[in-house]
Amino acid sequence: MPISAKATQDFIPIKEIRDSIVILKDGSIRTILLVSSTNFSLKSEDERKAILLQYQNFLNSLDFPIQIFVQSRRLDIRPYLQTLDEALRTQTNELLKVQTREYIEFIKTFAEDYNVMQKSFFVSIPYHPPIVSGREGFLTGIFGKKSQTTIDQDFSESRSQLEQKVAVVEQGLRRLGLQTVPLGTEELIELFFKLFNPEEGDAPPFNQGPNEKQ
Repeated sequence: MPISAKATQDFIPIKEIRDSIVILKDGSIRTILLVSSTNFSLKSEDERKAILLQYQNFLNSLDFPIQIFVQSRRLDIRPYLQTLDEALRTQTNELLKVQTREYIEFIKTFAEDYNVMQKSFFVSIPYHPPIVSGREGFLTGIFGKKSQTTIDQDFSESRSQLEQKVAVVEQGLRRLGLQTVPLGTEELIELFFKLFNPEEGDAPPFNQGPNEKQ
């Protein structure tokens, strides 16, 4: 009996991305924070102990789950090389031209030999809307059983609950000396496209909410 083929989209748990919020197919929603890093190895022994203690206190203060993940990608040096090429073309000093050309070759060789990686750190914060009358989430009835106005109201209420959790996480991370930035819609699209398509280039349009630009 032949196995029916499924589209890649069927294996992705994301329903849509709306107003900088990731909506999953199970009706739950997510905010994702981009988090700065700190060089732990350069800290003194006392500083390390303080950071670990503060991190432990941060985790113990949470009454909801979070997901921490790291994305490692090869550093794209092409924009930097383009900047150097433009500087080379406009340079009038012959000695500086030679030095710039040699520097460009050095950067290319270094990047090829050492495979320079760029790491980004993220925290995913979830909210699961309560089950009402045996139906879960604001996506219930999205195909005609609920009006768009009701869906928007449910989304707004769920988003408000999620924002409270986000505020708790941001405050805890600030106490660790870390900065956080919530990812916007376009940044979320790019992030998930690269996660599911690591070998591809620019991200194509992702399914977005009704209030987002197409």
